[in-house]
Amino acid sequence: MLGVDPGSQVTGYGVVSRTDAGTPRLLECGVVRPPAAQDMAHKLAVIHAEISRLIQRHHPDVLAIETVFVAHNARSALVLGQARGVVVLAAAQASLTLAEYAPTVVKQAVTGTGAATKTQVQQMVARLLRLASPPKPADAADGVALALTHCLRSGRVLKRAVVG
Repeated sequence: MLGVDPGSQVTGYGVVSRTDAGTPRLLECGVVRPPAAQDMAHKLAVIHAEISRLIQRHHPDVLAIETVFVAHNARSALVLGQARGVVVLAAAQASLTLAEYAPTVVKQAVTGTGAATKTQVQQMVARLLRLASPPKPADAADGVALALTHCLRSGRVLKRAVVG
């Protein structure tokens, strides 16, 4: 399971599998940071290439991504849509199933509330995966949260890690 939180400046990702006992396990997480000095076309090419490499390295069967949202700033929405588009293209080229989740659904699945803060999401990702500390930066934790959401909602993880 590959979760991707797309952005033109920083794209977070997380690769999650499950153990034989059914609990989630983090394989890799991080961020793609296209060079800031590059034009948009080159930034999108970097994002596409890096997500394609992740897919080749881990062979996920599903890519989880946030649904498109309506932004107050049309330019921001357009730029985000372009970054999201190259991630979706990489998934399609690899014949992956695409799972889309609203941000509130991701927060609800991981923390129990759709109004959770980024910090709460990071902390719960760490607890669910039994990590010593939350994935950093927050964009990486968001990618992991997307992968976890799909695992939890699709029944791929048979039970949640002990929380509390």
